[in-house]
Amino acid sequence: MELIKKKIEEVVQKIKNDKNFAAKFQKDPVKALEEVLGVDLPEDQINAIISGIKAKINLDTVSGMLDSDGDGKPDLGGLGKLGGILGKK
Repeated sequence: MELIKKKIEEVVQKIKNDKNFAAKFQKDPVKALEEVLGVDLPEDQINAIISGIKAKINLDTVSGMLDSDGDGKPDLGGLGKLGGILGKK
């Protein structure tokens, strides 16, 4: 299980740092993942890894939205924009 978590983190970093790979992952995640891993995994395993990668990317995106000062820690500053949207200042 730890090896899978490590591979998920590696792929997430590759997606964030390599726009070509990110596009390839978005278009065909199975093929892109097999290319990075260098192995052909059973479909249920590869789909589980793809789900983990997508969840990690979504979590990182949400975390970034909650970090208004860029220090890497959620400070909920980004939620202040909701007041303007909801008619409050």
